[in-house]
Amino acid sequence: MRIRDFGVEIWMNRWEDHCRYNLAETCVDSVTVAQLLALAGLDAGAFASDLLGMRLTYGAIEGSPRLRMAIAALYERASADDILVTHGAIGANHLAYQAIVEPGDIVVSVVPTYQQHTSIPESMGATVRPLRLRAENSWLPDLDELREMARGAKVISLVNPNNPTGSLLDAAALDAIADIARAQGAWVIADEVYRGLDQDGAGTSPSMADRYERTIGIGSMSKAFSLAGLRLGWINAPVAVRAAVNRHRDYSVISVGMVDDLLASIALEAHEALLARNRGIVRGNLATLDAWVAAEPRITYVRPTSGTTALLRLDAPMTSEAFCTSLLEAEGVLFTPGSAMDMEGYLRIGYANSPDVLRDGLARTSAYLATLGG
Repeated sequence: MRIRDFGVEIWMNRWEDHCRYNLAETCVDSVTVAQLLALAGLDAGAFASDLLGMRLTYGAIEGSPRLRMAIAALYERASADDILVTHGAIGANHLAYQAIVEPGDIVVSVVPTYQQHTSIPESMGATVRPLRLRAENSWLPDLDELREMARGAKVISLVNPNNPTGSLLDAAALDAIADIARAQGAWVIADEVYRGLDQDGAGTSPSMADRYERTIGIGSMSKAFSLAGLRLGWINAPVAVRAAVNRHRDYSVISVGMVDDLLASIALEAHEALLARNRGIVRGNLATLDAWVAAEPRITYVRPTSGTTALLRLDAPMTSEAFCTSLLEAEGVLFTPGSAMDMEGYLRIGYANSPDVLRDGLARTSAYLATLGG
């Protein structure tokens, strides 16, 4: 199977350990085990005793009942039986495409997106129709365009909240997409790893899995829940998809680690406290980013409404990769170049790290931008 190089991951693997200010990071500032236990109201000594007594055998193959119940509680209509635990959302996405996409199928992918949602189906022999988001439409899809593109499609894939733009499809838009998919009998792969980080209101938008019966909902502990080190995600899907996924999963996953399963269960049972902490970070940091963009003549953007990322429009006499490389060498600040996402002329920023890192990294970026002159 031939597949395109994964632009963002190659960039991150090359540079993320060689910067002082990582503004390419997309996870909310990670918590320690001690911080997690405190948020969950658990005694560290009791937890340590339980952990030391744990037999490190294979865990429950599909995820422990405790964890699957905690994941199901994030949805309006899910039960533990609807959930399969995977190695991160990256594993969940891969398994979902393996389970339902065949050569000759049509996949409509809302772009820009996480590259899995175009490159994996392409590698399987599917025809991928990219539905391109536009800044003048606040990075939201044109539903009439989607309706035309979806003719004959087997899958519509979307990341909501969107990576990299930070746009958010509301309940009405999700229902409209459900109607479009239903008319074609299409599946929707809904990558919702940033769900729970809305800038306004209660902070958690509806899930596509609660709006449309043929949704394969993807979630993760990495982004909104600050626990990327667990490498744990999940699929929320109807029984036919779960059976197909399991056939592929038996060749690649077996089970996730028992310690990861336990820590994820603790985190999700305390998800309201964890998300409250993380919303405070992203809302405060976006205010910082918003003020910085307003003061920088070379930078413009559409203000994100959810998630942890934004696309910055760069006015500079160089490519996005040249800018990012030069900035990193001069100031130690890391962004992701738009070219890694087929969005030349843009930079992706992750603004969910610690407030000090964001503030200082933006200040160093301003110092570099000032050297570019008029």
